[in-house]
Amino acid sequence: MFKHPFRWLAGLGAAGALVAASVTPAVAAAAPTVEPYFQDSTLAVGSAPVTRQLFLFADGPTVLTDVSLRYDYRSLASKITVAPADGQTCTAPEPGVLVCDDPFGIDISELPPLGSGIHRGVAERVRIAATDDAQLGDSGDIAVSFEAAGGQRGSYTSQVRIGEGVDLAGGPFTDHSTTPGGTVTLPLVVANVGATTVRGFVAVFDLRYSFRATDRFSNCLYSGDHLLSCQFDEEIPVGQAVGTTLDFQLARDTYAPSNQSGYAQFMTKADFEDLGRVRDAVGARAATRGGGAKLTLAEAPSRMRQADQTDVGPGFDYTGWDVRVTGRNGTDLAAIGDTLKGGVGAVVTATVGFRNNGPATLDKVNADYEAATHTDVELPPGTTAVRIPLGCHLRQGTRTYLCASEMLLVAGKSYTMDFQLRIDRVIPNARGAVRVNAPCECPAGGSFGDDIKPANDRATILVNARAADGGPGDGGGGGGGGGTLPITGAPTGLLAGIGGLLLVTGVASYLLARRRTTQFIA
Repeated sequence: MFKHPFRWLAGLGAAGALVAASVTPAVAAAAPTVEPYFQDSTLAVGSAPVTRQLFLFADGPTVLTDVSLRYDYRSLASKITVAPADGQTCTAPEPGVLVCDDPFGIDISELPPLGSGIHRGVAERVRIAATDDAQLGDSGDIAVSFEAAGGQRGSYTSQVRIGEGVDLAGGPFTDHSTTPGGTVTLPLVVANVGATTVRGFVAVFDLRYSFRATDRFSNCLYSGDHLLSCQFDEEIPVGQAVGTTLDFQLARDTYAPSNQSGYAQFMTKADFEDLGRVRDAVGARAATRGGGAKLTLAEAPSRMRQADQTDVGPGFDYTGWDVRVTGRNGTDLAAIGDTLKGGVGAVVTATVGFRNNGPATLDKVNADYEAATHTDVELPPGTTAVRIPLGCHLRQGTRTYLCASEMLLVAGKSYTMDFQLRIDRVIPNARGAVRVNAPCECPAGGSFGDDIKPANDRATILVNARAADGGPGDGGGGGGGGGTLPITGAPTGLLAGIGGLLLVTGVASYLLARRRTTQFIA
């Protein structure tokens, strides 16, 4: 598996709650739409079962109660078995059908950071295995459906096929060093440690935003200059290893000093297809194939596969690199305020946030799913927030909202959000504040603490300024520069490993496009 295994799919649970009791919706929200997903599987006769679970994605938080799950695999009733893995209560009303009850419910919660817009819950796991009656080339499907109290229901049909078992193992992890803008050459090595010749495989990459591919191989997929995967047709005989090298440039806006890690997971072509079939169905962003020469492996013949294969010994099928970036290249986050005007009862929009002045991009993408920083938005006196961005929560006992940022803050980009404020009293020069790098008691730490220019971390929200007072001042510009992005929006560009996997699979990106971005509070 990846060191950060399929992070879009595995997830890490819900973010910590910061909502004050006084913040309540004025309008009852519609019940979130729940979309199930159950990964395809390729199985090998005589190999250990694969573990799968139903993932439930939604466009808002909810709890499913009195959940019943049905696994219908009658098209493969004598070829595979589906059995509970976590001790849940299940029955088999007929051959090829398994029905399981989850009396404790399924909590569909937002994945960190706050405001990510991705809400996910998981059902109890099941184990799927091939029987002795299964034959190479057999195929069918598992129709997985759920029903819950209140009429919530859904289904997803997953493909299953019987393949040939192989066992891939990645080469050793290696250490490297360079400076921002420097180049590194990374080894890519994989071995066949099983008892069957491997006929082609795929390397799927989990790389930080800073890794920029310098080549465009025809058998590799890219998003811009980010490498996503490479497919090889070469055979790997039993007991042998093959390899090549990959050249990367570390982006000039790479934070330094820092450690930039990268990983590659090796999987059979069939296992890769199992992972990626859903991406086209849900409209994932398209990856592009390189237009250059083919990336080849040393001393490996090139033949087409003769049967579907699956890796029956996962756990060591990855390799990785750690690149130590030397020198000094820091980040300046500057707060953005706004200037507003209106009479009593008017609703005005404050566009506030911050800009990454660089020179370095701030990349906090990690397995903790924490925001790169947080921003305090203090309301000016005489105003009330009637609509706020998702990802912002009122600090209890104050008029200040704490807002989570994205995990990747690209140098030269502005990150703004809209607060709709009702003017209850006209107070000349009513001043609120925007403070980037605000403190946060978050599970994986607080805000960015090494800003190279903290003097511009504060800006002003000015309402009904006197003519002589002009703009917001205190280091803030009204509305910021061009190229603004919502602070609660989808990550800018490619989020290294997360972005790469979203491009491969597409499930979470589908929901990102459908989520709500604001909430009513008054």
